[in-house]
Amino acid sequence: MEGKLPEVRLASTPFRVESPYEPAGDQPQAIEALADGVRRGLRYQNLLGVTGSGKTFTMAKVIEAVQKPTLVMAPNKTLAAQLAAELKEFFPHNAVVYFVSYYDYYQPEAYVPSTDTFIEKDASINEEVEKLRHAATSSLLSRRDIIVVASVSCIYGIGSPMDYAGMAVFLDKEKAAERDDVIHGLIDIQYDRNDYELKRGTFRVRGDALDVFPPYADNPVRIEFWGDEIESIREIDNVTGETLNEYEALPIWPASHYVTARPKMDRAIKSIQDELRDRLAQFKEEGKLLEAQRLEMRVNYDLEMLETMGFCSGIENYSRHLDGRNPGEPAYTLLDYFPDDFLCIIDESHVTVPQIRGMHEGDRSRKVTLAEHGFRLPSCLDNRPLRFDEFEQRIPQFIYVSATPGDYEEKVTQNQVEQIIRPTGLLDPEIIVRPIASQIDDIIEEAKERAERDERVLITTLTKKMAEDLTDHLLDQGVRARYMHSDIATLERVEILSALRKGEFDVLVGINLLREGLDLPEVSLVAILDADKEGFLRNHRSLIQTIGRAARNASGQVIMYADKMTDSMDTAISETRRRRALQMRYNEEHGITPQTVRKAINDVMGFMSDGDGNEVGSAEDVNKTLADLSRSEVMRVISSMEEAMAAASANMDFEEAARL
Repeated sequence: MEGKLPEVRLASTPFRVESPYEPAGDQPQAIEALADGVRRGLRYQNLLGVTGSGKTFTMAKVIEAVQKPTLVMAPNKTLAAQLAAELKEFFPHNAVVYFVSYYDYYQPEAYVPSTDTFIEKDASINEEVEKLRHAATSSLLSRRDIIVVASVSCIYGIGSPMDYAGMAVFLDKEKAAERDDVIHGLIDIQYDRNDYELKRGTFRVRGDALDVFPPYADNPVRIEFWGDEIESIREIDNVTGETLNEYEALPIWPASHYVTARPKMDRAIKSIQDELRDRLAQFKEEGKLLEAQRLEMRVNYDLEMLETMGFCSGIENYSRHLDGRNPGEPAYTLLDYFPDDFLCIIDESHVTVPQIRGMHEGDRSRKVTLAEHGFRLPSCLDNRPLRFDEFEQRIPQFIYVSATPGDYEEKVTQNQVEQIIRPTGLLDPEIIVRPIASQIDDIIEEAKERAERDERVLITTLTKKMAEDLTDHLLDQGVRARYMHSDIATLERVEILSALRKGEFDVLVGINLLREGLDLPEVSLVAILDADKEGFLRNHRSLIQTIGRAARNASGQVIMYADKMTDSMDTAISETRRRRALQMRYNEEHGITPQTVRKAINDVMGFMSDGDGNEVGSAEDVNKTLADLSRSEVMRVISSMEEAMAAASANMDFEEAARL
């Protein structure tokens, strides 16, 4: 692989947490212990923090204390969005960026030999999330005060940071620059010229003015030339052209993460041709003439595109050649964009660590089949997610965060820090065990009682079918209930949880989604059906996580329905009682009366958006806030709504167009 990343980082603002709260409960000692561990160079630390103990605030204060660029990993997009939104509030003057897969829908290319079926790659890209990914890489190369909140997507290939940084177009008013040279530079890094519609990843030319809309920016940049000098560099409003910021110097980062300089591209093309020649010879020797013909046609077409355009569909499958890597070496990932001394915090580590471990094998098995049947060159196998050992090699220091650390985290940790006491004084819930025979009737009675008190109930089942059937039965009995499982789209899940908190229904039935990270203070009862059925959904970690959903309410209770006490139940109940005893003792010593958290029902999806990320509210919503906006912001709202109205009309959705 190539050498060291070019040093292009600019001045940064120190990390500073802004919050009306001071650390409380176990937070002060946890912050000090973890920050001290980072300063002492400890590689592995654990924060065992119970639900509702303010682990995100502790993370923020540790980042502030150690002043290191930080990667925060979460097990899914929803939790990553929630974390990013919270950290953005804590660090309003620093860069908090969100890095997840930009696909709303993704079907990877695959081949099924048994039916001779080739499945083309099909994907729907979320432009807003793509913007945030570019914001992450460009910020990593230009400042140190950065927190990247990412899903496991960060261990997948993303293109060489050396090429990304080395090919950026650096604008400087003090240095000579011809307009045409800047234009050629932009074309080399995958910007398209579009003099009619300026959108992300394009530029337009108007006389001596050049407007560029970087994919990571909210607004375009206007560069004005005077001969061979840059007269001004300004960020402008995309609708009104009003100047928003002025710069003396500014880097324009590539429009794609897969950019390659021409000499390097020529070497890559030759390397691909050499591999193709060897592979065709092998296929012909084995009598696989169909595979040989298929591969030759496909690769030659891709080579022609690379030669003329510098890009082709599925370019990531040639990343080994483009990067100049040896066979078997891993692709560059987001981790390679970080400086050498960064910190990695893995949230809900008991879920995230196994996720990271599992990515490599699933990816490999699919690509082996493609290569064997002539759909891809064998080098496509090197465009892969990192193996766990490769992931670990790239991380200088870890802090694993979980209420239930996994076996691996417990084994490697050099410093286990507990955060048992909540700042609110809330206790872990009381646990009651009842027989299975009467579980359904008992739940109905409990749910109705909670509904009268304006409290909510979570019920966990073992199967999707049971969740759906139980929901139907509850509705028949007059209980307002809904279900949630993996067949429900991510955005719809968030809407369901928000509706539960608002009291639009009282009981939510689920399977495995009602565990990590859900912040539902209105929930006073969690019912665990068939708690004695040992397995993944009823092991001690799953049980403790599920119990934690009732820990944000002063009346929190958990009912386990079981006919026998399993080892997992015993472990979960014992640990919960241990924590509860510590919390009660602390409250008595400090005269604290537990109070249910009163938390605003915010949309945690500020970093996530449906479709293309350009959702617009109704006219009523806009009118409520129109008086608070500046003229340029009003113009942006009008323009955005006009675009949405035109799109709705084009789709024959005249009701939506009229609403807008």
